[in-house]
Amino acid sequence: MRVPEHETGAQWSPSREVGDFLRRFREQIAQRWADATLFRTVFTVSRDEAVEACKVVIDALSVVAASERIEDIEAPGFAVVREQLGRMSASHVRMGRTPAQIANEVAALRVPVTDLLAAESRDLPTERVQRTTLALTVLMGTLRLAVMETTLTEGEELIDRQRQQLLEFATPVIKLWDGIVAVPLIGTLDSARSQVVMESLLEAVVAQQARFAILDITGVPTVDTLVAQHLMKTVAAARLMGAECIVSGIRPAIAQTIVHLGIDLGSVVTRATLADALALALRRQGTGAAVGVSAEVDPT
Repeated sequence: MRVPEHETGAQWSPSREVGDFLRRFREQIAQRWADATLFRTVFTVSRDEAVEACKVVIDALSVVAASERIEDIEAPGFAVVREQLGRMSASHVRMGRTPAQIANEVAALRVPVTDLLAAESRDLPTERVQRTTLALTVLMGTLRLAVMETTLTEGEELIDRQRQQLLEFATPVIKLWDGIVAVPLIGTLDSARSQVVMESLLEAVVAQQARFAILDITGVPTVDTLVAQHLMKTVAAARLMGAECIVSGIRPAIAQTIVHLGIDLGSVVTRATLADALALALRRQGTGAAVGVSAEVDPT
């Protein structure tokens, strides 16, 4: 934002005056901001750390103001702001604070700065003070937008990490016997979860040196073409790792669905229950008799 040349002949700009103000009163602003909720809730051990973090943000804002890009969220100076406040936003998100709460905390930073500007500008012309205050308000509004953008990004990344963790928790790999592991699947098996299943199972095959891996789908409500493809890929991947894969939990209704869909599971060893699959694995491993499992020759 530019105005006509001042009576002294020097080019004057409200934005540059804001930048000069931020540099000159850097310490006072940092001391006031350090007690604001946005900084206080993150830097709980040392207030000095909060003050230094405030100074980093103030320096970045002064650079933006000097460049007269106070309305441009992509201004180079805001990169530093995103880096500093991004880490703080991530901490706030992890603490359960909502984007609206964080936005209000950023908005609260404006009052101490505008109050200080008003106190230090008492002797300046009213119009000049108004223009400078407006430029500072615009700059603080753009700061709020930059922080909100970073906060929403951090929130999405946190949700993605939590979703991934839930998938892993919902897909445990259980060691049933020496050389035998099992994955009891419960719920819908989509592409994202099937990838977790495959990775978890293969990691367990390597870690446990398993010869047999059982995929139990008793808790999977429906089996369609997509689910069948996921199962086939997992079975194939386990074989490449040297483990034989057995699919258990084939209930009558699911068996009929598979037949009606024309899905070919002929190359996959299947059993009706997890117990049947474990018995088969024990027999093929030669330990069935030792644990009381029938040692009859298995036709498969």
